Amino acid sequence: MGFLGKLFGKKEEEKAKATPKVDVKKAATTAKIEPAKVGLDGKFDESGLAKRVAKAFDDAGMADNVGLWVAQTGSTVVLKYNPDANGVLDQAKKIAMTVDGATAVKTEPNS
Repeated sequence: MGFLGKLFGKKEEEKAKATPKVDVKKAATTAKIEPAKVGLDGKFDESGLAKRVAKAFDDAGMADNVGLWVAQTGSTVVLKYNPDANGVLDQAKKIAMTVDGATAVKTEPNS
């Protein structure tokens, strides 16, 4: 199980596998929704950006055995982390910024 399944459940992981890569800009225009709210299937999803970032982590082969969580506030990706995730934090930030709809990445230590 990767980040997507760990953070959002097996159902979202299965949805990602069953759906071809979504053109976020096209889906946002067609459905008249913000790019940050485009889900894995191209439909409205309140956590769409966070789910697409988690999938990007999986696609990049990032190890999911660290305390790293993905959330979003609008188009800002929020990475919450435990000290054991320090080694992958820079990589996670870089990957998150490549995901369509992400305008910023904020990190917060998990307290």
